[in-house]
Amino acid sequence: MTEHDELEQLIRKYALLNAVQHDGRAHIEPVIGKLLAERPDLKQQVKEIFPLAAKVVKEINKFSKTWQRKELKKKWPEMLVEEKAKPEERVLPPLQNVKKYEKIVTRFSPNPDCVLHLGAARAIILSHEYAQIYKGAFYLRFEDTDPKTKKPELEFYDSIREDLRWLGCKWDAQFIQSDRLPIYYEHAEKLLKNGHAYVCVCVPVKFRKTVIAGKPCRCRNTPPEDQLILWKKMLDGKFPEGKAVVRVKTELSHPNPAVRDWPALRIIDAEKYPHPRTGAKYRVWPLYNFACGIDDHLLGITHIIRGKEHLTNEERQRYMYKYFNWNYPETIHYGRLKITGTVLSKSKIKMGIKDGLFSGYDDPRLATFKALRRRGITPEAIRRLMIDIGPKTADIVISWENLYAYNRKILDPIANRYFFVSNPIPLTVTNVLKPYKPSIPLHPSHKERGFRTFTIIPAENTVSLLVSGSDIKILKLGRVVRLMELFNIKIKKASKKKVEAAFHSEPYSEAKRLEATLIHWLPAGSGVKTSVIMPDASVVEGYAEDDCRKLEDGSFIQFERFGFVHVDKTEEPLTAYYAHP
Repeated sequence: MTEHDELEQLIRKYALLNAVQHDGRAHIEPVIGKLLAERPDLKQQVKEIFPLAAKVVKEINKFSKTWQRKELKKKWPEMLVEEKAKPEERVLPPLQNVKKYEKIVTRFSPNPDCVLHLGAARAIILSHEYAQIYKGAFYLRFEDTDPKTKKPELEFYDSIREDLRWLGCKWDAQFIQSDRLPIYYEHAEKLLKNGHAYVCVCVPVKFRKTVIAGKPCRCRNTPPEDQLILWKKMLDGKFPEGKAVVRVKTELSHPNPAVRDWPALRIIDAEKYPHPRTGAKYRVWPLYNFACGIDDHLLGITHIIRGKEHLTNEERQRYMYKYFNWNYPETIHYGRLKITGTVLSKSKIKMGIKDGLFSGYDDPRLATFKALRRRGITPEAIRRLMIDIGPKTADIVISWENLYAYNRKILDPIANRYFFVSNPIPLTVTNVLKPYKPSIPLHPSHKERGFRTFTIIPAENTVSLLVSGSDIKILKLGRVVRLMELFNIKIKKASKKKVEAAFHSEPYSEAKRLEATLIHWLPAGSGVKTSVIMPDASVVEGYAEDDCRKLEDGSFIQFERFGFVHVDKTEEPLTAYYAHP
């Protein structure tokens, strides 16, 4: 065997394995990845290898999933053994210091200023999962104490609850910080009374210069009794917005200037910026570190799971905990998670909707849970991905393909198969000498679910069919093509407007011998008018087979050779959202 033949066999092995793992469709990138993992000496030859790998992958994808598995089992049975031996799901690492606590309590603390998106999934799922593992409690806490800059909106409280229910992350108790202002006021007064905080009326720019220099501002050493008078003036409206803040004392020599005498409470004009839940009742609002730090203690949170951008916040809060003689909870700070090709900025999402760029929070171009749900991404796929990523401290970049791989494994066994002819082109086939009544299983691995049956009756030895416009590149003059589960045809004429062919042969074995490409079809005059909304919000029009009339809204199905879709509306025209290949 030549070196070229050996290389082709190695590519073939991994192409078959990838096809078996991904519903009969091998993808070139992971195949080359596996190849280079086994043969790192080939890394310098990737450009030369790529065309060969593309050819092998294309060939493998022509065959049925049954044939692919049999071929892999015949030539490389150890690959199937390895595939089965792989664990279905990774396990989260244990939490630290669990024995210190009678009950493990975690929390997810969103700001209800927008809908949730995939960027929040890690905090939600890890916090909920750990609470489940240790038979503890998982709390939902709305952090809604900024009615000005990150103003909460009533619709998002319900939206967040709905998203958590969809994810399967049921909370054991719910808390809303805007209900807890008296608690924060009480603790602010204690800090002021004990000399651990002060009311600062310095101009912010001047204060920053002073604190960067490591010096106290003129307000810092005011006696506690005078601080309490200033505090009362803040509450009574004697200070306008922006003219006074409560600061928690820290070391002014702290290496991080952002930690030095951090702001705990500030004034917001209640008439100009009323809170959606409390209106103009309060004008002094706690900042994140103050409200969050107090609640984590009072609610008994034992383990905080959040991004490493909060490391500075932990340093700030530890000063307050020391003043109250509290023990700080255990913390897990995971690395940043970037998802390529999507918008995760709440402000950009809201602005895009306002400007008409996006149709709504469920626009398929977004990574909001509403959009993912509509597209057919399952909560279990998101959960599995986040558990596999885990609480690693390293920054991680994932692609949509990562999520699709998990979702594909979930949908593949439950999604029945149907034909969908997109941008249809009429196909006439001559020399068809008898009727055909192909019966195709709804699912190749679950024939107990039933079959779809088509009736093809030739008129003057000719049948009229529809094929997808995207297949015009396959339907070349003189080429033999296999109509899936029907017969083989030879192309006589082909254009974007119509295709003419003649019956060639019936057996699938002949199509295999000729390496004929398989394409799907529909009888002309049949089918349900269908619109498929794609991830980029474009719409693909066509016809789905008549059996799709029996589907229900919310069904997960696979359009063969097209991809998995989530049926949004069955009323004709049927509307579906494309999930992924």
